[in-house]
Amino acid sequence: MSRVNFLFGVLGLAALSVLPTSHVMAQSSEEPLQTFQAEREAAEARDRQRLGELVNDRAALEEALTQARAELEAARERRKTLESRQQSRQSELQQLNERIEEQGGDLGPVFDEVAGVSGELRDALGQSWLTVGARASLPPRLEDDGVLRARQVETLADSLMGLTRETARITRLEAPVAGQDGQRQEQPVIRAGDLLAFSNGQLLERSGDDGALSVIEHTPEAIGERLNAFQSGQGNSLSVDPGDGQVLEALAQQPTLVERFQQGGAVGYVVVALGGIGLLVAVLQYLYLLRVTLTLKRQLSDLQSLRDDNPLGRVLSRFHALGAGHAPEALEARLDEAMLAEQPRIERGQSLVKMLAAVAPLLGLLGTVTGMIVTFQSITVFGTGDPQLMAGGISQALVTTVLGLITAVPLLFAHTALSSRSRSLINLMEGRASAVLADRLEADQAAQAGSAGTSGVKRHADALA
Repeated sequence: MSRVNFLFGVLGLAALSVLPTSHVMAQSSEEPLQTFQAEREAAEARDRQRLGELVNDRAALEEALTQARAELEAARERRKTLESRQQSRQSELQQLNERIEEQGGDLGPVFDEVAGVSGELRDALGQSWLTVGARASLPPRLEDDGVLRARQVETLADSLMGLTRETARITRLEAPVAGQDGQRQEQPVIRAGDLLAFSNGQLLERSGDDGALSVIEHTPEAIGERLNAFQSGQGNSLSVDPGDGQVLEALAQQPTLVERFQQGGAVGYVVVALGGIGLLVAVLQYLYLLRVTLTLKRQLSDLQSLRDDNPLGRVLSRFHALGAGHAPEALEARLDEAMLAEQPRIERGQSLVKMLAAVAPLLGLLGTVTGMIVTFQSITVFGTGDPQLMAGGISQALVTTVLGLITAVPLLFAHTALSSRSRSLINLMEGRASAVLADRLEADQAAQAGSAGTSGVKRHADALA
């Protein structure tokens, strides 16, 4: 009975200690304090009533006591079991230590080395392509307890053999791939051993701690076409990076033609704009000269009917419009005047093209100087520790020089073509005009000689009469 009374006393104290705390707040008013006292008195009354009921119900007390004794006995048995297991583990550990000491202790460094190498190997293969859609798993991390078990060595060997087999397999699978916009969606992926993985003509890379697949920033066009052909079954060759991704990374960073043009900056835009204007003028003038050549050939085939659609016809028309009785020097001067009036149309645009061909390299040199100024400013502010800070100025210097040369070379060819074509046309017109002038002078001289002979005969006849 003393134990029962003690149990009831403990239960009573525990019940009395369970008080509602929802209204225990630091308030300065008296109303919350009175409410708290009333709730406490009500809780004490309920606890006294429950304690009285338990004291009066002896059967319930006996049942609770029996249950408590059974739980205590079960706890003691469990404690004995755990102590026995602990002793067994300690005995096994002691035997293992004795075995290691018997072997001279030389295997300890070997065990440590194997455990370290297995961990490093697992870390190295964690981001490799062998774990993407592979049937093999990564080698396990060996327990760092100084004991290497045969089962651990077998598991390590099996894992390495499985990964070795995966290096000779081309695997097709469906996997989530993150695009350039960051959105992930299921796509067909092809993994070629531990060399590369690609999807829809785009090379993939693994990023993040989880090794998620994502497309690289830029896949070269030729490589993309070859990968598409292989994925569709129309090709049997792949592009492999022997530099373990370094070559592809360099190709991905290689700027496109538009990006290279943008590196030239404002000077590059000016050079290209002037080059475009010069080429446009050269093309339009050359087309005009071709049309003049065709009309001139048609005029040469029929000099009796002069036309106004060609410079030779216009020159001869103005020459034939001159009346008789002009001195040879006057006829030659009028003919030269007509030729000079047609020559500006034929040589139109050549001076502009020549000037732009000379200005383009100078603008390229200007861009080179400004680019080097930007480079030295970066060196002054940030030093030479980061070469990327100087890359912008160096790129501008080199690109503007290249643009200036690229612009000047075709402009020089265009100027040469225009001058050659126009010179041939002018020479042809001058030759034909000189022939017409010579014919005119010969005809005038013959007419003058005929008139002089007629006058002499008439005077002789008059003298005889």
